[in-house]
Order: sequence, then C-alpha cells, then structure tokens
Amino acid sequence: MKIARYLAAVFLLVSSSFVLADMQDEIQHLLRYIEGSGCEFERNGTVYDSKEARSHIERKYDYIESRVDNTDDFIKYAATKSSMSGNQYRVTCGETQQTSAEWLSEELSRYRTSPSAAAVLE
Repeated sequence: MKIARYLAAVFLLVSSSFVLADMQDEIQHLLRYIEGSGCEFERNGTVYDSKEARSHIERKYDYIESRVDNTDDFIKYAATKSSMSGNQYRVTCGETQQTSAEWLSEELSRYRTSPSAAAVLE
C-alpha cells in the first residue's frame, strides 16, 4: 500500500511538471508571437507597438503569475483587459481588428495543433 501511494505521488509530481513545462512553452510562444506580429495594440485608448505590448503583458504576467494555472488563464488575466479600467485590449493587424483575447486564443489553438508544438511535448 505504501509503495502504491509513493508511486501515485511520484506520478502526480512528474505529470504536473510536464503540464507546467507545457504551459510555460505556450506562454513563451504567445509572448514571442505578440512581439513578432508587427500588430498594433490598443490599451486604454492608447496604441502601442508589438514590442511594447509584449513588455506590458510580460510585466503583468510576472505580477499575477500565482493566479495562472494554465495558458488560458494567462490570456484571461494578463492579456485581455486593463486591470484598472476593465477596458478590453484590442489588436489591429493590417485591416483586421479584434480583441486580444480572440487573437491570442486563435494563435494558441494553432500552436497546440502545430507539429512544432508536438515536438516540444516529446
């Protein structure tokens, strides 16, 4: 019985480490995606370039990291709206404008189904 509990604890520890690693890979991918996008980000009525947007979201993530259990939480708490005003962040890429939540969720979905994401998981 003790061995079974020990093995179960080891399994949970190892599997949670993989989940955490996967989440960090996804978050780092999204941060690189933001910076490399060349899109404009509107936050509280002011437009920022993609490098400034990444910097802001990264700082915000550092502040709220303890509340983030998965990559969807990262998007929700760090990259969706202003904590002060509650205004949604908006992204403009060329002629297309959408909320940052939509934009990042779409990219996360693409990343999760891409061969490069599968290679990271192996």
